[in-house]
Amino acid sequence: MVDKLISIEEHGLKSEFIVSSGNVLVVNGIFQESGLVENMAQTAAIYAGHIASLSNKPAPVGYIGALKNLQITTLPLIKEKITTSIKLASEVMNIQIVEAKVRNETGKLIAECELRIFLK
Repeated sequence: MVDKLISIEEHGLKSEFIVSSGNVLVVNGIFQESGLVENMAQTAAIYAGHIASLSNKPAPVGYIGALKNLQITTLPLIKEKITTSIKLASEVMNIQIVEAKVRNETGKLIAECELRIFLK
């Protein structure tokens, strides 16, 4: 649930996604909470794949082990563009702790959480 990679930074990146009516996580024209979490997780997966490619390694498979401090204030509607930023907070062995934030078209923070991702 990522349409476009906007920027890559040393410890994170930003992505963009436009909510479509055909998306499986849209109900009655509203992108659901699970969709926002999936968008954050897929943005984190792009980052993990980018880091692996820098080392000429295949992209790892990742599993969400935990969500911490999930806060969602607004659910986006269809045709709304959201921008998701992730920042790698720490990495220990095969576990990444990623801070994720989702903003709407006006730049308002609509969701955030910490993802603990296990890489295989």
